Amino acid sequence: MKRVHNFSAGPATLPVEVLQKVQKELPDYRGKGASIIEMSHRSPEYTEINDQAAERLLKILGADSDQWEVLFLQGGASAQFMMTPHNFLTATRTADYIDTGAWSAKAIKEAKLFGNVHVPYSSKEQQYNRVPDNSELSFSDEPVYVHFTSNNTIFGTQFSSEPETGGIPLVCDASSDFLSRPVDLDKYGLIYAGAQKNVGPAGVTVVLIRKDFVGKQHSEAIPTILNYKTHIQKLFNTPPVFAVYMVNYVLEWILEKGGLSYFSSFNEKKADLLYDELDKDDFYRGTVEKESRSKMNVTFRLHTEDLEAAFLKEAAQNDLVNLKGHRSVGGVRASIYNACSMESVEALVGFMQEFRKKNN
Repeated sequence: MKRVHNFSAGPATLPVEVLQKVQKELPDYRGKGASIIEMSHRSPEYTEINDQAAERLLKILGADSDQWEVLFLQGGASAQFMMTPHNFLTATRTADYIDTGAWSAKAIKEAKLFGNVHVPYSSKEQQYNRVPDNSELSFSDEPVYVHFTSNNTIFGTQFSSEPETGGIPLVCDASSDFLSRPVDLDKYGLIYAGAQKNVGPAGVTVVLIRKDFVGKQHSEAIPTILNYKTHIQKLFNTPPVFAVYMVNYVLEWILEKGGLSYFSSFNEKKADLLYDELDKDDFYRGTVEKESRSKMNVTFRLHTEDLEAAFLKEAAQNDLVNLKGHRSVGGVRASIYNACSMESVEALVGFMQEFRKKNN
């Protein structure tokens, strides 16, 4: 079996142990004579998977099931850009949205369809090359929530900790750094994340919503499938069974490795190794301010686009794949999520050193 060094931003590399377990079970799930993806989502087999995944997620986060609901929904983070304000905003309500990248800008656009949006900070004019200090945030008077994108996949920035809001509940798009480090749950009302970075395959969106935050929902009509209460009350529609099944095994893998404390340290070591190589000279140039650097998506440029094209071509020839930057910004991007091994980062750094020698 050949496995390349996969630096895809998403769908991203998955733990080999999980892939092998799924491979073994796929034709015949635990002696049932059928695959899990051939079984009813109301079956006891899937019910066990769904419940176990929720329990494992709460355990990883140190969350209390009496305070938090776990939902496995569809539509990606993009659907949550709409669903969250649809549940909590009206023409007489305001939410604050911190603008630090393309995805937060999309969230702002959707939220404006449902209520008032105040932007307490934007780095758009700086090409989204940084995230704010708490002193730079200028909140509105009585926002229902403050929304932020914890890690910016395209531009390579990340909040090092949660924004300080003075007690206003945070709503977070955590898609690209979810379960990569501990979070302070007391500050959140809702967290959502597309699974295809750190948690599983594409097709399922993990939503954690605090029960008392649900009580802040407005009283106006909300379409049934877009109402959080619908999904809290029962399994309303057919979930993405296979994706949740895999998420459950990835969560098991995270627990076996040592949980968020392990991955926080592991991811920091990988990021430090890569950023140290970037900072040796100006052959490779990071695209964001150092204090805002992401530990998940390392973005950089070379001196010319031709040199970048050569870098990407030769990298692929050395089994270092999916390093091309997002189409909107170009350059190079190495996504080093939980399942990206240290060996892959070391291989990339080694290639970067050799490429510099040949082209400097």
